[in-house]
Amino acid sequence: MLGRRHPRSADLDGARAAAAAIIDPQLRRSLGELGMINDVRPGRRGGVTVELALATAEHPQRDELAAAVRAAVDAAAGPGGTTVDFVSMPARRRIELAEHLRATTRPITGSLGTTCRIYAVASGKGGVGKSTVTANVAAALAAGGKRVGVLDADVWGHSIPQLFGVHRNPLTLGGLMLPVPAHGVALMSVGFFVGPGEPVVWRGPMLHKALEQFLTDTYWGELDALLIDLPPGTGDITLSLLELVPDAALLAVTTPASTAHTVAERVLTMAARGGMPIAGVVENMTAAVCACCGERTTVFGEGGGRRLAAQAGVPLLAQIPLDVEARAAGDDGVPVVLRSPSSASGLALGRLAAGLPVVRRSLSGRALPLSVV
Repeated sequence: MLGRRHPRSADLDGARAAAAAIIDPQLRRSLGELGMINDVRPGRRGGVTVELALATAEHPQRDELAAAVRAAVDAAAGPGGTTVDFVSMPARRRIELAEHLRATTRPITGSLGTTCRIYAVASGKGGVGKSTVTANVAAALAAGGKRVGVLDADVWGHSIPQLFGVHRNPLTLGGLMLPVPAHGVALMSVGFFVGPGEPVVWRGPMLHKALEQFLTDTYWGELDALLIDLPPGTGDITLSLLELVPDAALLAVTTPASTAHTVAERVLTMAARGGMPIAGVVENMTAAVCACCGERTTVFGEGGGRRLAAQAGVPLLAQIPLDVEARAAGDDGVPVVLRSPSSASGLALGRLAAGLPVVRRSLSGRALPLSVV
């Protein structure tokens, strides 16, 4: 009978090994480690059928996962045609998987040995583009191959879902929340739990508990960088988060305007008094760039970011211009470093991400973990 050949047992073993090595784009671990290879068998019309057990019913990158498995199995077992079928993982296996992820992932909060760089992006007042800076730095780092997460802690002014173009609830796995993936970045935001235009009316203790869960009950995986988009000012949420994440370094965002510079000083003072290292200052909206001729106009004045950095004794890391591309990217839900990387704002934000300093908090005054040999 002519047609596709039936694979030998050796082909099936190779197919299983190839599928097991594929990295799940949501959990960022191999399918073999996650126990997602349910079966590998000869296909009805030749080739190989790979049955994957999904940990969550609505895998956001299901098509991407299937394409990766097909390509890997075709390469290992021969181009006889690979079919990928999906089934739901049983409840018990989901619980076991969640326990495995918890046990094999280093916690973000208070872990002195972590290699994850944590930046708390802050501003003295709203409207200076703090969230835009956060989103674009994260997207640029991810585009460069880094494993990046963003925690949107700007509870009342959350805009990370809009800036990344995603609006859905995070999935859960055995009591463990899974960040929402977008443009290669893992996202968690209060905005995913409320409807469009719906205000967040939670009081202080509830907010503190929610943000703590976003850090400790969320599977962030092994991150290279976590950016925390703080609410403006020096309120309770900011103070709570700085206690929950003692290894964070402050990234202060301001504009050239003297009013923004003045209130941003308070944030830097708060960080200094709390022993928090300061990565540097970012001046946003340095100049408006004309879409026609490229002429730059200093709409908000000049020098605010440089003065703030000099007073705090920290570097001025970037001066970000304001252009049409940045505005359009924010409206479309695609960071400008991805949508228009050669624009004035895209280039400046890309350089900022590439040049972020690694700043660590001093161990002085901190309790160190001891082990007895």
